[in-house]
Amino acid sequence: MFDRHARQFIDPPLNQIGRGLAARGWSADAVTLIGLGLGLLAALMIALGQPAWALIPLLASRLADGLDGALARATQKTDFGGYLDIAVDFLFYGAIPMAFVMHDPALNGAAGAFLLASFYFNGTSFLGYAILAEKHGHKTDAQGQKSLFYSNGILEGTETIVFFVILCLLPAYFSPLAWVFGALCFATATLRIYAAKQIYTS
Repeated sequence: MFDRHARQFIDPPLNQIGRGLAARGWSADAVTLIGLGLGLLAALMIALGQPAWALIPLLASRLADGLDGALARATQKTDFGGYLDIAVDFLFYGAIPMAFVMHDPALNGAAGAFLLASFYFNGTSFLGYAILAEKHGHKTDAQGQKSLFYSNGILEGTETIVFFVILCLLPAYFSPLAWVFGALCFATATLRIYAAKQIYTS
């Protein structure tokens, strides 16, 4: 919901840094994989009971996630780069809730499973919508220049990162927060499917 507004503030500095990295020979795919490594490190720290410290690699991974796109724009965007980016993002989004479950399965297991199921459903609705949009030649730059059609919703990347930060700061509240956020993810996916029905029913 807030991605398009956040882009207005974060894209200009990211593009400037991306141009600097491109001039030094960095590749967008390398930054994508560095971001994945940082995200998985954050998940490991959460699983080991250090969620507050995990904020450092977690936020660094999201910085890398923004920089890879800026680098691609400064050099050459590729279909594989966009594919790698979305695959890595989905792995990161699943790893953080899984880490909280691994840290305390008895307390967080049910809520974590519900949250991951909602991510699975929401992600599928997002990618399916992108396929339909591509098939019908629809384009949007509302969330910035992307390799895929980014359909908006109640919850997007910005809200998810804020949610992860709150979880790291308030790990004792993982279960109630996960139930609420998961319900909103299910609502986001359901509304996206409804929107697709309105647009793409022939």
